[in-house]
Amino acid sequence: MPSALITKRAVDAVQPGARQLVLWDVEVKGFGLLVLPSGTKSYVYQYRVGGRGARLRRYTIGRHGSPWTPDGARKRARELAAMVRTGIDPIDAEREADAAQAAADEERRRIQQMAFADYAARWLEIGLRPGTRERTREGYKAALAKHVTPVLDRKPLPEITRRDVVKVLDRIPTSQPAVRRITFAVLRMLFNWSRGRGDIDASPLDGIAPPSPVPSRDRVLTDDELALAIRAAAQMERPFGQFFELIFATGQRRNEVAGLDWSELSRERATWTLPAVRAKNGEPSIIPLNAQALAVLDTLAGCADETERKWPRKGLILSTTGKRPISGFSRAKARLDVDMLELARKDAEEAGEDPEAVTLAPWRLHDARRTLATALQRLGVRFEVTEAVLNHTSGASRSGVAAVYQRHNWAEEKRAALEAWGEHCARLIGRAPESPNVVPLRAANSSPGRQAR
Repeated sequence: MPSALITKRAVDAVQPGARQLVLWDVEVKGFGLLVLPSGTKSYVYQYRVGGRGARLRRYTIGRHGSPWTPDGARKRARELAAMVRTGIDPIDAEREADAAQAAADEERRRIQQMAFADYAARWLEIGLRPGTRERTREGYKAALAKHVTPVLDRKPLPEITRRDVVKVLDRIPTSQPAVRRITFAVLRMLFNWSRGRGDIDASPLDGIAPPSPVPSRDRVLTDDELALAIRAAAQMERPFGQFFELIFATGQRRNEVAGLDWSELSRERATWTLPAVRAKNGEPSIIPLNAQALAVLDTLAGCADETERKWPRKGLILSTTGKRPISGFSRAKARLDVDMLELARKDAEEAGEDPEAVTLAPWRLHDARRTLATALQRLGVRFEVTEAVLNHTSGASRSGVAAVYQRHNWAEEKRAALEAWGEHCARLIGRAPESPNVVPLRAANSSPGRQAR
């Protein structure tokens, strides 16, 4: 093999032959220029680790040209020679470094793919229990989008700490304890799923006490308040007025009423068949329609004054677009409160009282269900029937052993209860005569004072 001081001139002078050849450097032992028959020229370093009996190995420094020049390649050869003198094999060391770098790159990619926002979206798509209802999924999605993602966003799941979770919870106002509990529950499900998959070793929620339970609400509308609400709903614009009227008439849940479709109703049987897919608890329910509910639906169907009343066969009933149910409940409820207060002050003025002294105690739309349930109990309706009217499945009569053996659907009892409730409401606003079958409730649940009446 030829040898010379490898310089740019020497490299340019070497011509390829029929076989590969190596020009060895006279300055650094083992450093050479490899020339292939194709004309490719590369710098190499040849060495043995462990003495003369060890295997001869050749390390390719790089091809001649940018960035490798004779001087740069020679400097690299000296570094390799120093490694060999300490017993380190350059080829093995480079392979180990490449493997470590590949592992680090893979871990970096994995962590990037575990950015909270992306991971949460994946959990919502594949991590929820089979059969999770779409409305539940949307609720989880909304809690994450509003309260969690703005804080954690692109932070990888394995790097999320207990302090991060505390920051999420601290951002939720203390006036919204239910939101805190829901957000905590959603995060617990997500992190438990992640831990089960091996994506994290421990949940950052470990050691964090769940938010305190939300105190049970006990707000029940007085008869005066209920009468104001029904009167105010009757004068509201369509479809929100009818929306409130149906809630008061049937006692069903807000979203269940808002999503009413004509296909669920029967004018002939005076029933509303709520499918399981739309029920909050996933249980279907048949709701008898009392005179108040029928009157509202007749108005919506445009046949209130006709002798033969027929309802459409299908289509959303309470909609402003015809494509999706009404929304904006908070704004509509605020409007209802304003109208209730105006009516109350007008009543006070007509009675010779100071209208400015009249106030309206805060209440929520869900309190209407509690008001109906309370009224039914005072009317002597059996507790099991009240539960059936509200489509509750958590009560003693519809859970455990009772749920297995008690198969009565309370259809007749529910109709009687809702008709009695309807008569009571109608009497409150002066639309029905006194009936010996209905017990007046004003004295039982009206509260003294100068509140709206």
